[in-house]
Amino acid sequence: MVGKSGAKQFRELLKQPGIIRSLGAHDVFTALIVEQAGFETVFIGGFGTSASTLGLPDLNFLTMSEMADAVRRMAVRVCIPVIADGDTGYGDLHNVQRTVEAFEAAGASGILLEDQVMPKRCGHFADKRVIPSEEMVLKIKAAVKAKSDPDFVIFVRTDARQMNGLEDAIDRVNRCCDSGADIAFIEAPESLAELEEIPKRVKHPLFVNMLTGGVTPILSVKELEQLGYKIVVCPIESLMVCAKAMRELCDTWKNTGRVDKLATQAMSFAEVKELLGVETFLKLRDRL
Repeated sequence: MVGKSGAKQFRELLKQPGIIRSLGAHDVFTALIVEQAGFETVFIGGFGTSASTLGLPDLNFLTMSEMADAVRRMAVRVCIPVIADGDTGYGDLHNVQRTVEAFEAAGASGILLEDQVMPKRCGHFADKRVIPSEEMVLKIKAAVKAKSDPDFVIFVRTDARQMNGLEDAIDRVNRCCDSGADIAFIEAPESLAELEEIPKRVKHPLFVNMLTGGVTPILSVKELEQLGYKIVVCPIESLMVCAKAMRELCDTWKNTGRVDKLATQAMSFAEVKELLGVETFLKLRDRL
């Protein structure tokens, strides 16, 4: 498990020049692939976890304990920092503190906390509502107080862009970072001009979400780095790619009665076993 060393590792990444590329993993298997591909962090979001764990959309079905369990399963298996989606903190200030404690104990290196009204919804869905800015500042203060590892990283996310406009969103993340949050995240900017404006007016490390099919224009990592963003994540693309592959597998098996030709284009059985470390476990007795 990464644990506290993971948070320290992530802090060191933040101090280094350049942008950090992360990728969302909806389960531990995909997190292993992300790690072995050489990414420095992995992101576990509520959308992918709700879909993979419950088969339900990101509409507040997933409980805090279910998400903490998903974080624990991932953090115990990978050696790169796990950045976890903490939604709204699952309630009021005392719930925020409990969430931070649970996620940190589960092995997360950082947590995202947002200012939506409960029940929340995916950041790229319509008709979101946000709590007053003053209340979000208190949530961030509660989160900072709750963490036991000073290196544990707190992201503040605002969904105020859709309801209140970019001005309010920028003001919110600045106030929250001034109150102890480490990284600012304005969810769902709606134009290139907005993506350009945010780094000019937020003088804290910036996280940006490149969701394929969402409301935010897609830019390259190089373009985002030039604008001044520090971390970029593709949050649910692993879920989308896996869904497409599974649908093709189902259709092929149903329509042709065999899938071996299709499977030859995928990861081989030998590669899957290597990914999972089968031989390492089988040879444990020999190493004792």
